[in-house]
Amino acid sequence: MNIEQDKPKLKTSPQDVFLHLLMIVALYMGVISFIALYFQYINVLFPDKLIGSYASIYSGIRFASSMLVIAIPVFLLMSWLLEKDFKKNLEKHEFKFRKWLIYLTLFLASLTIIIDLIQLVNNFYGGELTIKFFLKVLVVLIVAGLVFWYYLWDLKRKEFPSKKSKSFAWAVSLLVIFSIIWGFFLVGTPAHQRQVRFDETRVSDLQIIQNQIVNYWIQKEKLPEKLDSLNDSISGFVSPKDPDTNTPYEYIIKGSFSFDLCAEFKTENKNVQNVKNFPQIPYETYVGSFSDNWSHGAGKVCFERTIDPQLYKKTTNTK
Repeated sequence: MNIEQDKPKLKTSPQDVFLHLLMIVALYMGVISFIALYFQYINVLFPDKLIGSYASIYSGIRFASSMLVIAIPVFLLMSWLLEKDFKKNLEKHEFKFRKWLIYLTLFLASLTIIIDLIQLVNNFYGGELTIKFFLKVLVVLIVAGLVFWYYLWDLKRKEFPSKKSKSFAWAVSLLVIFSIIWGFFLVGTPAHQRQVRFDETRVSDLQIIQNQIVNYWIQKEKLPEKLDSLNDSISGFVSPKDPDTNTPYEYIIKGSFSFDLCAEFKTENKNVQNVKNFPQIPYETYVGSFSDNWSHGAGKVCFERTIDPQLYKKTTNTK
């Protein structure tokens, strides 16, 4: 009597499906966020003058980092639980469901490498092979190549757990930690980013106040004596205050048509907006037919404004 033949085969359980699916999904999320994070780092290190705002880079780094610090630990935890399960039941390593997921991953990794290489050759023929593009292609190739190599090896191995899988887990963990810390040096800590968002709100508030002052002058042909004069119970407008300190912004009348708007900033958006070598285009607001510069340094900054009476006239309805 053959004991091995009589031994019932293990079937895929709901727990197996859960662990494998969560691991694969976490892997995909981790890979996508890692690539996206390094794409943004490359954008910072090799700025494009056609990019007019640093805000999209900051938000991209924040989102990719957030996804990375969640997805990778989930992936490593699921992998560890599966390793323990394989050690007890080696047969589970050969589940068809598991192999389908792994071969799908290998297919996607292969497809990514092929498309990446096609794009590289296409850009080379088009004369657009810049260092920035080359580095992004390199990031995708390395990540996809590592995923392909690891899971191709994983299909063939018989040892659970193995030294190679442990080394891979440690390498991934250290790489993620390094990537997050590197981001702090490139774009600042979360505390710094909070101050940047406060300053963005201050600029937005000053833009709103300026528009209201211009409208006030158009209607009454004089500047308001103070910012509270802009408050309107009918429209519901209330002059904004500093988002952090809740103190009023400073408003100084310089002449019949001139005034200053002042605020206390924590960061600067001149030149690079705290991102090294990034060509930041200053904030702009459009009122009528002119635009104003809202670039600022850290500390108290006053923006000088002069209304052109020839451009801003009260419109009258004529029949």
